[in-house]
Amino acid sequence: MRLIPESINRFNLYLKGNRLIGVSGEIALPDLASITNTISGAGIAGEMERAIIGMFGSIKQEIPFRMLSKDMLKLYNPMEPLELTLRASEQSTVQGSGVIDFQGMRVVFRGSPTDIKLGNLKQGGQMDSSVSLELSYILIEVDGETMFELDKLNDVFVVDGVDLLEKVRKQC
Repeated sequence: MRLIPESINRFNLYLKGNRLIGVSGEIALPDLASITNTISGAGIAGEMERAIIGMFGSIKQEIPFRMLSKDMLKLYNPMEPLELTLRASEQSTVQGSGVIDFQGMRVVFRGSPTDIKLGNLKQGGQMDSSVSLELSYILIEVDGETMFELDKLNDVFVVDGVDLLEKVRKQC
């Protein structure tokens, strides 16, 4: 059964199993940039950038809130790493039949807070506050299957269920 993804129907963010209140209506997931090495020499016509498998630059995750809140301020303790879980329902159309279906998406972040934006005070407006984390771990599951996992502290890098660093860990 092939699904044509359409939209995120709903999502919620959790800390230690408790739903966070006041999260804005949109969370931008982080950009991931591999650390690369330039290869050149005999047999190569010029230069090539190659990703060093499993190594990524700094990964920042911003968690936006409509207002300053207790739930938001709980996140800003730089001494204690956080684990946040984002759960979403992805709405799709079944190819061929046109039936609407849903599949779950789960994104788990682990990291430490690095920045806090207290926001703006405006009568009748939202504050647009946020907490930013430096991530050491990210897991993305779609419909219960691990599609991506990066654990910087334990040398784990999984893409589509395959641990690409398993052989490296055995050799080191």
